[in-house]
Amino acid sequence: MKKVAVVGCSGSGKSHVARALGGILDAPVTHLDAVFYDEDWNELPKNTFAQAQRDLVAQPRWVIDGNYNSTLPIRLEACDTVVFVDVSTLACLWGLLSRQLRHGSGQKGNGVHNRVHWGLLRYVAGYRRTMRPRVLAKIDEYAVHAEVVRLSSRRRTRRWLREVQRST
Repeated sequence: MKKVAVVGCSGSGKSHVARALGGILDAPVTHLDAVFYDEDWNELPKNTFAQAQRDLVAQPRWVIDGNYNSTLPIRLEACDTVVFVDVSTLACLWGLLSRQLRHGSGQKGNGVHNRVHWGLLRYVAGYRRTMRPRVLAKIDEYAVHAEVVRLSSRRRTRRWLREVQRST
């Protein structure tokens, strides 16, 4: 496990998993929100964002967390492991709320890019119905060579991280 793509709904725990894996694997961690947004929440142009990811995945070791469906194939084709944090809608909404309570809004420099708004809440509420099937289809298409780990609960996530820690 040297090149890990961590995907899942907002609030699912992707950033937590990525930070934990980066520590366990001694690999650099990139949170795509930190690449895509500047300090004023301006978005990087799409072609520049895609090139930044191509540069990241060319490295020998990495953990990259984020969805960004339009550029997901870049990460999926390059990874050896996909971690799909596939928790329930309620767990994701709780994750957003608890992150807001812990960190407040803004960018904290440690992978926390927190800006809760109605569009994000609608996205999370509809993720399992609309985006999840698209993510799974891309995993099936672009990550056939990779190990795919599906974490369906916070408990399963903690257990899996302990297993990875023991095996390294």
